[in-house]
Amino acid sequence: MLLGVSYPLLDAFLTILEIFLFIVWIWLLISVFGDIFRSHDLSGVAKAIWVLVVVIFPYLGVFVYLIARGGKMHERSIRAAQAQREAFDSYVRETATAASPGEELAKLADLRDRGVLSEAEFNQQKAKILAK
Repeated sequence: MLLGVSYPLLDAFLTILEIFLFIVWIWLLISVFGDIFRSHDLSGVAKAIWVLVVVIFPYLGVFVYLIARGGKMHERSIRAAQAQREAFDSYVRETATAASPGEELAKLADLRDRGVLSEAEFNQQKAKILAK
């Protein structure tokens, strides 16, 4: 025992529990704010009111939000994840189907050989492709 300081095991457990509950509350707060701003069914005024309620009455505001709108939070997060996934898949498809610089140069050379492009136009387009 150092200088008369005692910290029984129960006090240590309660301190750990308080820290854990505080971290859970912070996680819930971030989730609620994310859901408020992600919701397309709320108007700007409704979002502002929810934010004010959560900021002014932190614990009560989070619990009221979870009771009032918590059932749909999971659905909104799934829709957001699906939209992100579709955007990523679309980007990958676009990128994967894009012609390589060699293929583009071959097409340009063919157009130049057929007389569709002049030598100056060919060189200009070639420089753009090689700059990528």
